[in-house]
Amino acid sequence: MKAVFLDFGTVGSDDIPDLGRLREVTPDLTLFDHTAPAFVAERIAGCEFVFLNKVRMTRDFIEGSESLRFIGLLATGVDNIDLDAAMDRGVAVCNIRAYCTNSVVEHVFSVLLQISHSTSKYVQSVRDGDWQKADNFCLLQYPIRELSAMTLGIVGYGNLGKGVAQLARAFGMRVIVSQRPGLVGDTDDGRSGFDEVLRQCDVLSLHCPLTPETRGLIGARELEKMKPTAILINTARGGLVDSAALAAALENGGIAAAAIDVLSHEPPVAGDPLLDFQGDNLILTPHIAWATLEARQAAIDQLAAAAQSFLEGGELNRVV
Repeated sequence: MKAVFLDFGTVGSDDIPDLGRLREVTPDLTLFDHTAPAFVAERIAGCEFVFLNKVRMTRDFIEGSESLRFIGLLATGVDNIDLDAAMDRGVAVCNIRAYCTNSVVEHVFSVLLQISHSTSKYVQSVRDGDWQKADNFCLLQYPIRELSAMTLGIVGYGNLGKGVAQLARAFGMRVIVSQRPGLVGDTDDGRSGFDEVLRQCDVLSLHCPLTPETRGLIGARELEKMKPTAILINTARGGLVDSAALAAALENGGIAAAAIDVLSHEPPVAGDPLLDFQGDNLILTPHIAWATLEARQAAIDQLAAAAQSFLEGGELNRVV
């Protein structure tokens, strides 16, 4: 049973994470770190199982591979797969779900604590020799705030949003959840209107998918509604935030700080306004919120379980 993983480099190397379970299901497995579109057809030729993360599987690739039976996505989103073509061909498509909740939640609070306690600024201050010259036993150059004094607004209340809310409440934070963008008024499940969340929150954390309704969700208008002391955290999709508008708000004091883990184009080979931002009130990380070793291992194991289920006639994580 021939199988191929087209972009294993997006999740690890040969030994991290452990591929034991996946190789048990598909013993004849070939790994490629990256696969450009020009090589997809060649590399999936003769394969029954194709595993991938971000590689696009178009109708041409799906229809052109007579042996293809199963496409396994090392991701929750399936927008890079032509699902209609897979359905027409009778090719199964499975994704993975709820595999990185702990990783994302921990990332959200690691950057939030770093910002609220001014940790990086104080570390740099010590390196610059400021503590050594101080008159008192401590330095109080930068603000330090307790999370328990803050209101956390959440947009997107699936597994990730609920995980963030749970830990926020453990810190004593007040949590308000936004209704789906585009709706008017409060929903019947107690969620608040999006604009009201913008006005009330001290921290806004985004966990919603990128859709036509959410693209550009946070732009100049939304940033103007937020408190000048507010913090924006985005570990979801880069397209949710207008980078230029955010850079301007950070520059002019529209909001206090931001922690951004995702950009509209990744890798950002064409640049991005946030890459050029020089202020110390922005934490910019390279799409790593999901990527603890434990989360990556869970992803591989769940992919293996979906493939095994398919072979046994089951439909674990079946999308098509």
